[in-house]
Amino acid sequence: MPSSAVAGILALVVAVQTVDARACDPQPAPGTTAPSPTAPAAGVLMTTDGVRFTVETVATSLEVPWAMAFAPDGRLFVTERPGRVRILDLAGGRADLALTLDDVFTQGEAGLLGLALDPDFTQTRLVYLYYSARRPTGGSVNRVVRYREAGSALGERVVLLDDIPAAQIHDGGRLRFGPDGLLYITAGDAANTALAQDLGSLAGKILRLTRDGTTPRTNPFSSPIYSYGHRNPQGIDWHPATGDLWASEHGNIGNDEVNVIDAGGNFGWPVIQGAQSMTGMRTPITFYNPAIAPSGTSFYRGTRFPRFANNLFVATLRGTHLLRLTLNATSPQQVAAEERLLEGTFGRLRDVVSGPDGLLYVATNNRDGRGSPAATDDRILRLVPAP
Repeated sequence: MPSSAVAGILALVVAVQTVDARACDPQPAPGTTAPSPTAPAAGVLMTTDGVRFTVETVATSLEVPWAMAFAPDGRLFVTERPGRVRILDLAGGRADLALTLDDVFTQGEAGLLGLALDPDFTQTRLVYLYYSARRPTGGSVNRVVRYREAGSALGERVVLLDDIPAAQIHDGGRLRFGPDGLLYITAGDAANTALAQDLGSLAGKILRLTRDGTTPRTNPFSSPIYSYGHRNPQGIDWHPATGDLWASEHGNIGNDEVNVIDAGGNFGWPVIQGAQSMTGMRTPITFYNPAIAPSGTSFYRGTRFPRFANNLFVATLRGTHLLRLTLNATSPQQVAAEERLLEGTFGRLRDVVSGPDGLLYVATNNRDGRGSPAATDDRILRLVPAP
């Protein structure tokens, strides 16, 4: 283990190993690396339209990984909810502990959540985080902070946005840079439903900031608020062709939603949800009953899976599957088909990203207190084309 991952921290294995979701192998030794990838014991999997793939494990023994982001040099940045940022060099078999927060609030669903890298990361080395922080006087808040990476360590901390309402549930937490170069942030209603419709509160919103934390002049309410009426949005990404912003959101006893977000839009919570409608409020593109608990969301942008082009993938927690949405070619805000991949195979899934190698990477979340972890959980998996 490199010097930055000293004894006493969680053992992390950056390894490519055979995947068998039912296996209960002994816990790997800290720092163990393994040889090149092999196919999973479960064999080749296939989608309904004939896409053949296998699943490989690229990291094990993580503690509730929440967000992933690839740097231009191929390193994978990962947050762990207890307050750690790890940088994984998958090609070199190296794992570095880049940051441990000392003021993180980790009760319930709260903790270190979202992560995004600056669009000009190669030049700036800037890393953005969203986390739940303990207040010195008691209670907690969510905040957006920025660090600079040097030598696989994060420093030069700057708080960009503070006092976002926090709670043990419904903290939102996703960070992502849009095609406009601005930082988008999902904030849950912090278990206070009234806040979602309150334009004086940052809770229950999708927020938008400049890279230095100021409010863009084009924001609809002259505040960080971009859209409102959200319960607990946890995934955002932009359609590669149309530029539309899509979001996944946890509903109330079902009614989990997938929405297309517009500036200033009111997405209804708690007034309407699911199939309900009301003048001036948006209805979802699709919704799910019973609940699937959708989390990280990404469009596929690679070339290794041609049939996945512009498909939306959503990691689901309660659903324990990777949701694949194929959109209508002529009406790209309509779902033409959907499919549940890996259902019940790897447990709770928190995030999915399209890697620079054209593969899909998925993080499990079985150690979050609601899953049934295998010996090597939590893991980062990748989908690889099969002959």
